[in-house]
Amino acid sequence: MTTVTIQPTGISADDVLAVARGTATVVLDPATRDAMATSRAIVDGIEAAGRPVYGVSTGFGALANTFVAPERRAELQHALIRSHAAGVGAPMPREVVRAMMLLRVRSLALGHSGVRPLVAEALVDLLNHDITPWVPEHGSLGASGDLAPLAHCALVLLGEGWVLGPAGERQDAADVLHAAGLKPIELAAKEGLALINGTDGMLGMLLLAIHDAAHLFAMADVTAALAIEAMLGSERPFLPELHAIRPHPGQAASAANIHRLLQDSRVMDSHRDDLAHAVQDAYSMRCAPQVAGAARDTLDFVRTVAGRELVSVVDNPVVLPDGRVESTGNFHGAPLGFAADFLAIAAAEVGAIAERRVDRLLDVTRSRELPAFLSPDAGVNSGLMIAQYTAAGIVAENRRLAAPASVDSLPTSGMQEDHVSMGWAAAKKLRTVLDNLTSLLAVELLAGVRGLQLRAPLVPSPAGRAAVAALGGAAGEPGPDVFLAPVMEAARAVLAGPDLRAAIEREVGPLG
Repeated sequence: MTTVTIQPTGISADDVLAVARGTATVVLDPATRDAMATSRAIVDGIEAAGRPVYGVSTGFGALANTFVAPERRAELQHALIRSHAAGVGAPMPREVVRAMMLLRVRSLALGHSGVRPLVAEALVDLLNHDITPWVPEHGSLGASGDLAPLAHCALVLLGEGWVLGPAGERQDAADVLHAAGLKPIELAAKEGLALINGTDGMLGMLLLAIHDAAHLFAMADVTAALAIEAMLGSERPFLPELHAIRPHPGQAASAANIHRLLQDSRVMDSHRDDLAHAVQDAYSMRCAPQVAGAARDTLDFVRTVAGRELVSVVDNPVVLPDGRVESTGNFHGAPLGFAADFLAIAAAEVGAIAERRVDRLLDVTRSRELPAFLSPDAGVNSGLMIAQYTAAGIVAENRRLAAPASVDSLPTSGMQEDHVSMGWAAAKKLRTVLDNLTSLLAVELLAGVRGLQLRAPLVPSPAGRAAVAALGGAAGEPGPDVFLAPVMEAARAVLAGPDLRAAIEREVGPLG
C-alpha cells in the first residue's frame, strides 16, 4: 500500500491513479493545513467586516445579488449542497468518483478556497475508508465546474445522500458513515461553494483516459504489426529515414515500433525478395504510423493540458494572499472539454484504421492467399466474419461519439451562466471511445494471431509468437467454428492487460 501526501503545491497524475484505481492512503501534509487555515482567516475577516462577497454573503448564480444575513450563511451552504445534488441516471464508476474527490482535496489544499482544514480532512476520511458517494452520470455542464457531481460527493460529508455499496447498490450515507465511525460535518460560510466549484470530475476522467490511451496507442502498433505480418506486408514503409523527413514525433515513434516488431520473422523473410510482391501496401497498412502517430501527438497535447489543470486553482471566488476575494471564471471546463473531444477523435481513428486491416485480413481477394474469413474450411464455417461485423458496428459508434460535446453550449441559471463547456460529457464519452477502442484492437489481435497461425510452418516474429502464445489457449488452432464471444473476451483481456506488452518487450526491447 502506498501513501499519497497532499501538498499545498498539488499532486501528480500518478497520485490520482494510485487513489482512483489502487489502495493508496491519502494524508494531508501539515503545510497544507497551514495554507488552508491562512485562507480561512481571510474569509472569517470578511465575515466580521460585513462586506458583500459572492458565495460568502450572497446567493449563487442568478441569485448573486441577493444578500444573505450572517445568521443564515451556514444554512446557505447546506442548502446549496442539497439543491445542487440534482443528478440523475446510473452511478459513475468508483474510480471516477475517487479521482474526483482526491482532486477536490487537491484544489482545497492549494489554499485559495477559504475553507477550514477539517473540510478537506472529511473528504480524505471518505477515501481512506473506501466510502464512495453515489454520483449520477447526468447533471454536470462543465461550466461552474462539475456542480451536481461534486454536490453529490459533498452531501455525503453532511451525512446525507447515497453511497455505492459493495455490489454497486445504493446505500444511505448516514448509515455507512456511522458504521465507519465517521461523523457528519457542519459547513461554515463559503465552504459549500468551495466543495462543488471545480473541474475535478472532468479532470479525473481525463487523467484516467490519458493513462488508458497511452497503453492502447502502444498496443495499436502491436496489432498493426501482427496484421501487416500476417498479410505479407512490407516493413520498408517504416524505415526511420522515411519518417525523419516528416518530423512528427508520434509518427516516428509508431513507425519505429512497427519496424522493430516485424524483425526476425520467417513470414516476412518469405516474400522480401519476391519481385511479384505488391510494390505498395494499402493505406491501412502503410499509413499506420501516420494515424497512430497523430493520435500519440494528440495525447501529448492532452497530457499537457491536464498537467496544467493539476496545478490550477479552479474555485470561485478565490482567496488571494493579499486578502482580496475575487470572482473568476477558472472553473470553466473549456480547456478540458476541448482536449477530451480532440483525444476522442484521435482514438476513434486509431480504431477505424484497425478495423480496415481486419477487413483486409478476412477478404480472400486482398489477404494474399489466406483463406476466406481466416477459416480453413470456409463455407460450412464462417471464421471471423461476424467479428468484423462487430468491429464495424463499434467503429460506427465511435464516429458518433467523436462528434465534439464542447461545441454544444446551453445557457443556464437565468442566463447568468450563459456559456457552458460540456466538459463532463466530453470526458465521459471519451472513456466510452477508449473502451470501444479496446474491443476493436482485440478483434485485430485475434485476426492477426489467426492469420499468423495460418502461415505455418513459417515462424512469425518474436512479437507474433508472443501474441500466439498469449491468445492460443482461448483461440486454439485454426479449425471448425467455435462459440466466438468468449474468445473475443479473452482477446480483449489480453489486449487490455500488461502481460502481452511485457512479453513482447522482453523480446524486442521497450516500445516507444
